[in-house]
Amino acid sequence: MLRYLCVLAAISQLICLTRAEAPAYIQQCPRDDPKLTDCLIGSLEHLRPYLASGIPEIELPPVEPFKMDSLALQLTEGPQGYKITLKNMEAFGASNFEVKSLKLGENGGEPFKARIFMPKLKIEAKYTSSGVLLIIPASGGGDFHAIFDGVTADLTGKTSLRGKYLHVDGLSIVLDVKKANMNISGAFNNNRILLEATNLFLRDNSQIVLEAMQGQLQKKLASEFGKLANQLLKNVPIDQFYSN
Repeated sequence: MLRYLCVLAAISQLICLTRAEAPAYIQQCPRDDPKLTDCLIGSLEHLRPYLASGIPEIELPPVEPFKMDSLALQLTEGPQGYKITLKNMEAFGASNFEVKSLKLGENGGEPFKARIFMPKLKIEAKYTSSGVLLIIPASGGGDFHAIFDGVTADLTGKTSLRGKYLHVDGLSIVLDVKKANMNISGAFNNNRILLEATNLFLRDNSQIVLEAMQGQLQKKLASEFGKLANQLLKNVPIDQFYSN
C-alpha cells in the first residue's frame, strides 16, 4: 500500500510538473483566474520581444520587419490613370503593440475579438508607377516610404481544437490609421520636378492613397498574422498556456 501511494504521489508530481513546464515565451494563466482575460492579455504582451526577434526553435520568423509581397494601387481613373505597385514591403513597429481589449470566443462557435494598438508603423517598399500624375507623365520606379501614426487593428477570428493544439481557422483585420505620411525617393533618375510632383500628390492625398491600399493591406496582414499565430500554436499544446 505504501509503495502504491509513493508511486501515485510521484505520478501526480510528474503531471503537475509537466503541466507547469512551458517555454520562456509563454506566460501561463490559471484556468480559474476570475480575471482570466486580463491575464491572457498580459500573456500576449509578454510575447512582444520574442515576436520581434523570432523564435528559432519553433521556426517562427521575426516580425521586425514584418514582410509582405506586393500591393497594386489605382490612384486616379481613366486610360492614363496613375497606378502604383509596391513590392518587397517591410513594416517596422508591428511588435510594439498594446492589447486594448480581448473577447474570447464562447459556445464553441463564436469568434474571438481583439483590439490592438500600434503607436507607429513604418513601411518601406520598392515601387513602380505608370500613367499621368498632375498632367505630368509619371512612369518610373524607386523607393516608397510611409509612416502610419496611431494604428488601431480590430481582429476577428475563429479557432478550433486539433488534438491538443489550438488552430486559427480564419482571421480578419480592420485597420484605422490616425495619420499617414508618404513619400518616394530615388525615382525618375532623381528628376526634381517629377519627384516633387509625386511627393506633393502623396502628401496632399495621403488619405486617398491609404484607402486605396487598405483593403489589400488588411487581407495580407490577416493572412500573414494567421500563419504566425498557427506556427506558434502548433508547437505549444493548449494545456501549456495554463498553470493548472
